[in-house]
Amino acid sequence: MRGITGRVVVITLVLLLAIMFFVPNIANISWWPTKDKIKYGLDIQGGLYLVMGVDVPAVLRESTDRLADTILSVAKEKNVPIESAARKKDNPDNLDIEVRLPAGSSDKPIRDLLTTQYGPNLLVNGDAPVLSIRYSDIYITELRKRTIDQSIETIRNRIDEFGVSEPSITAQGDNRILVQLPGIQDATRAKELINRTARLEFRMVQDGMSAQQLTALVADAEKAGSYDIKSVKYSEYIKKLNESVKGKIPPGTIILFGKNENATNLETGKVPYLLKDEVPLAGNSLKDAYVAINQEYNEPYVSLNFNADGAAKFAQLTGENINKNLAIVLDNVVYSAPNIRQKISGGSAQITLGGGKNYQSQMDDAKGISMALRAGALPASLEQLEERTVGPTLGLDSINRGKRASYIGAILVILFMLIYYRGAGIIADVALCINVFLILAVLTALNATLTLPGIAAIALTIGIAVDANVIIFERIREELRNGASYKTAIDLGYDKAFWAIFDSNLCSAMTSMILMHYGTGPVRGFAVTLVIGIFTSMFSAVFVTRTLIDILVDKVGLKKLSV
Repeated sequence: MRGITGRVVVITLVLLLAIMFFVPNIANISWWPTKDKIKYGLDIQGGLYLVMGVDVPAVLRESTDRLADTILSVAKEKNVPIESAARKKDNPDNLDIEVRLPAGSSDKPIRDLLTTQYGPNLLVNGDAPVLSIRYSDIYITELRKRTIDQSIETIRNRIDEFGVSEPSITAQGDNRILVQLPGIQDATRAKELINRTARLEFRMVQDGMSAQQLTALVADAEKAGSYDIKSVKYSEYIKKLNESVKGKIPPGTIILFGKNENATNLETGKVPYLLKDEVPLAGNSLKDAYVAINQEYNEPYVSLNFNADGAAKFAQLTGENINKNLAIVLDNVVYSAPNIRQKISGGSAQITLGGGKNYQSQMDDAKGISMALRAGALPASLEQLEERTVGPTLGLDSINRGKRASYIGAILVILFMLIYYRGAGIIADVALCINVFLILAVLTALNATLTLPGIAAIALTIGIAVDANVIIFERIREELRNGASYKTAIDLGYDKAFWAIFDSNLCSAMTSMILMHYGTGPVRGFAVTLVIGIFTSMFSAVFVTRTLIDILVDKVGLKKLSV
């Protein structure tokens, strides 16, 4: 009897805990200790569906350009003879670096240096005085994958800061990302946050052309091409403009724009900047970004802190360009271009927001910029390829159909158990109801998302749970036919059936966990709910039914329970 009492206490505690988590789904009680409700997936409650294209080729080109600069600087530091190192730009997607050596120099020192520094990641072809260097195919494949993975993680971080629960963000092919945001209320703001690449770059300002000359050059290009910054997207405008002025600005430069300090947006007051095309320092070196207040002018600004590698690069960049202007560029918009007065070795920088706005507008801009940067600077720019807004009407119809199917299946199972096993079937049905209740409570407690495949998993779990009881009851029947007493038949039935039930559920759980790990979207939703159902069915179909039968036989004194 002591064993039965202990089991009753365990069952009672589990049910009370389940009730505590489940109640918020059906009632709003201010003093209730838990507040979370079951969340529904995109297929049930509607939401935002986006397919984003990742500009991986640009990352490869940028990485190759930085590699060329690094090779040149390291060679000079190690006193290895070298004249130049630059990516061949005859083809925009060319990833070969041309290294020129002084006439009569051997290529062995540079080959040894590259082998020491980069090992098998670089392939060196040709002979002195001109070598061709490129990343190995294995490294490029890894860089592509790392770019996609980092983009996914960055988007996920941004969405988490935005407050969307259970987003589904997965890779599609080699250069696409699928974003699903169930139940989102402000789709426009979410798209702005995702599409905002927050690509932070530090570019040196190129001397030689005044602001008036640049303004006239931009106006002529716009007139000749019949476009302006208001008629096309900013990214397309920048691309068109720089194609139009090619040959009219120094090689290796690009025109970008900042806002006039009295303007509210670029369209009403754009200021052109002639910048060097190379990016010696980018946002991937960023450690932190936060809003600070300029005590002298009481204006908010964004304070940036770099990691160790970024701090070293920033110190080198500022040390080599004293009395020159360094542009801080975010999403191809120049936020400021301060003059470098001295080497900055502290690993920090600032993005000032300019005047022309009230304090709150400046603070909102600063918060938006810092949040986007803090959530992560994307390694590549994104392009929105597809957008679908899933309305709640379709989801409501789907969930109603799923519920109806589950109800019908549950009723049929309950009737079968009642008709075929009679008294024992009633106990199995009670355990079945407890099982479904526990699944919903656990989903709520884990803050998991219920999807249509999850509803299908609940329906499947009902069958799994009843299957365990069928095995147990059939074992009890077999022992009774062999002449065992009713109490002995129950003990033997549960003991002998347990390991068969355990093994089958263990295999199902392992399969579900594999699906959880490798699956995405609907597959993962199905696996999560199924693995929860497997554990709750083991508890209800074996532990709960055994306890109920023992109570009836040992405590109530029931002589026989129809099986």
